[in-house]
Amino acid sequence: MPAGRFRMGDAFDEGYRTDGEVPVHEVMVSGFDIDVTTVTNAAFAAFVADTGYVTDAERFGSSAVFASAVRSGDPDVRPARVPGVPWWADVPGARWDRPFGPASTLDGLGDHPVVHVSHHDAQAYCVWAGRRLPTEAEWEYAARGGLDGARFPWGDEYPSAGDMRCNIFRGTFPDAPDDVVGTMPARSFAPNGYGLYQAVGNVWEWCADRFGVRTYRTDPTAAPVADPTGARRGSARVLRGGSYLCHDSYCRRYRVAARSHNGPDASAGNIGFRTAATVSVT
Repeated sequence: MPAGRFRMGDAFDEGYRTDGEVPVHEVMVSGFDIDVTTVTNAAFAAFVADTGYVTDAERFGSSAVFASAVRSGDPDVRPARVPGVPWWADVPGARWDRPFGPASTLDGLGDHPVVHVSHHDAQAYCVWAGRRLPTEAEWEYAARGGLDGARFPWGDEYPSAGDMRCNIFRGTFPDAPDDVVGTMPARSFAPNGYGLYQAVGNVWEWCADRFGVRTYRTDPTAAPVADPTGARRGSARVLRGGSYLCHDSYCRRYRVAARSHNGPDASAGNIGFRTAATVSVT
């Protein structure tokens, strides 16, 4: 990615106020390197095989899975619906290599994004790979693909039944999907103008930054200066890009300006990441 300047934030003012997507502000980023896809199951498996790493979901013994996709394989495994969001279930035994529960496997999913990885897990992978997580500004700059102020990586047009463009929930959310609900191969659909695949939809992507609702308004690191790094305080970390569970009836967060967050040890069946690296300038 070349160094550049862009307008960061929601130019349409259609995001959620509690996500802090406004005001739109000018940001400068130095040149950096970023993966064209999210980290895949095959790549994460190589990391685990080399290091013996144990993810947070494995240590905690469970992770969040879309309820209708749970495969427990054990009558004693009783997933607990998450209060307020009953389409999620906390599933004992769900983890990166058993993404739908203890009876599931990664067969045929090697080129899909790894999921059930926490921010801690993503950082551990980055250390092993000699890379890092992208900052939120880097992520949005790259995801826009060179389109100034656009709603999506391809422009302003919403996906349609005849031209989906990204992997989001199709049908009536959450109980009447039109198709299988879950991840797709990381290189599905056309890449954006910078060559990134599925910058929106498929899986949420961890960024390096701490999350702050008022980051764009009050934090001096998010002013129009070079390489902002997000909120100075707080434990929650930024998530970007939306996922296969986004649906316009309740979640419009698959726009490039959309923001979300979760705790650094949280994991779910729709959270993954891609890596970045600083480019040395000589």
